[in-house]
Amino acid sequence: MKLILLIIYFAVMVGIGLYCRKHSTDVNGFVLGGRSVGPWLTAFAYGTSYFSAVVFVGYAGQFGWRFGVAATWAGIGNAVIGSLLAWAVLGRRTRIMTQQLNSATMPQFFGERFGSKPLKIGASVIIFIFLIPYTASLYNGLSRLFGMAFDIDYSVCIILMAVLTAVYVIAGGYMATAINDFIQGIIMLVGIVAVIAAVLNSKGGFMTALDSLARVSDDTVASTPGVFASFFGPDPLNLLFVVILTSLGTWGLPQMVQKFYAIKNEEAIKKGTIISTFFALVVAGGSYFLGGFGRLFSGQVDPVADGYDSIIPAMLSNLSPLLIALVVILVLSASMSTLSSLVMASSSTLTIDFFKELIWKKMDDKKQVLSIRLLVVVFIAISSVLALIQYSSSVTFIAQLMGVSWGALAGSFLAPFLYSLYSKRVTKASCWVCFLFSSILMVANIFWKAYFPAIMQSPINCGAIAMLAGLVIVPIVSLFTPKPDKALVENAFACYEKETVVAQKTSLGRQE
Repeated sequence: MKLILLIIYFAVMVGIGLYCRKHSTDVNGFVLGGRSVGPWLTAFAYGTSYFSAVVFVGYAGQFGWRFGVAATWAGIGNAVIGSLLAWAVLGRRTRIMTQQLNSATMPQFFGERFGSKPLKIGASVIIFIFLIPYTASLYNGLSRLFGMAFDIDYSVCIILMAVLTAVYVIAGGYMATAINDFIQGIIMLVGIVAVIAAVLNSKGGFMTALDSLARVSDDTVASTPGVFASFFGPDPLNLLFVVILTSLGTWGLPQMVQKFYAIKNEEAIKKGTIISTFFALVVAGGSYFLGGFGRLFSGQVDPVADGYDSIIPAMLSNLSPLLIALVVILVLSASMSTLSSLVMASSSTLTIDFFKELIWKKMDDKKQVLSIRLLVVVFIAISSVLALIQYSSSVTFIAQLMGVSWGALAGSFLAPFLYSLYSKRVTKASCWVCFLFSSILMVANIFWKAYFPAIMQSPINCGAIAMLAGLVIVPIVSLFTPKPDKALVENAFACYEKETVVAQKTSLGRQE
């Protein structure tokens, strides 16, 4: 049953990739789907790129164990801040200004918005460096579930996932990933609901499980009785940092923001906002909620010896074969969709913003698409090798890799990108300061963690602080550095002043 479902799943993914070849003949089609992707595909592409094995296995296990059911706040934050507000604040303006500037990637946006090739190249280097560890982290949680379900060697899991993702991304580009994301998203929605119901039922139902969780105590965490079943859990401050990193972080991640570049029209943005928020609430909220009951399985797992990534697989190990197959496909869907999004962002950025800018300036459209396809293979290969190295090294938790990656990327780009969409006063120097501050901070956190204040030694907390600091750095530095070129600024913001004729049902019009 498990193998049959997997074979069907893989066949559908590859088939869609081959079907979408006609949409990927030029850069606009391959990278953005021709900027004509509807609300359902865009919303599911956003959601499935957001949530992967990192969330379902890594974060749900680790934070569910640490905070109990209060970890559900992270899922709620992902829905409200990471989806609803992200779409409301960024969606429309991103779509309009990126089209005005003719930019297909985030570095290209910075280059055109500020008229700076070095800024464009700097942004592409940051993306290249920090997306790879995040990509490598996707494999680990998946390997544990495959090992539980099939007793397959870890290297086989990596090769299988890498090859299949490469096939449909190379063949069909963004449109193939969007359609596959839609199918994978439906699997994730159905799967998470079924898994939660089955796990709670195995512990006597929701109320019985919650009562059992309230009786769990751990003096190393908190001495308060029932703390793991409480509203804010044993450590509200660190829980807040988790919410900030995993929710606000999406506003500055290239692979997430790029989804807004491709959306079709105004109506698609409105619908996509609702769909994306619902998706995040079910998938992220459900994952963290499920992880909150991890301590009920303490007899089956030892996080100290096996790592936090072993908690969720232990919770699922006694389910029926059909449900285990569904879980494997659920996490496979989440991981492959995120992997495809990451390698698309990395390869398109390196081609358009680095190679074409510095090495091969006369690269035509067909050669750019070929370069992107070749780099998809390179990025997947590098991330696969890193995943194998990471598996046998001291960095054993998925959350560590993701925290470093998210902190550096979102810390670098969130504030400059957000302010650039809304303010004419943002300067090129403020972008550089934000880029360097966050990148250096997160690299230092890897190598010199012991010298950081206690609250910043966790890459999760450090990443959240980097993002919040950027929101202060950009406006302050912009006040004391040379103003941006007026012509460039006016050209960028001219897109918001264009008049558009709409039907009476959309607007009541002006009173005479």
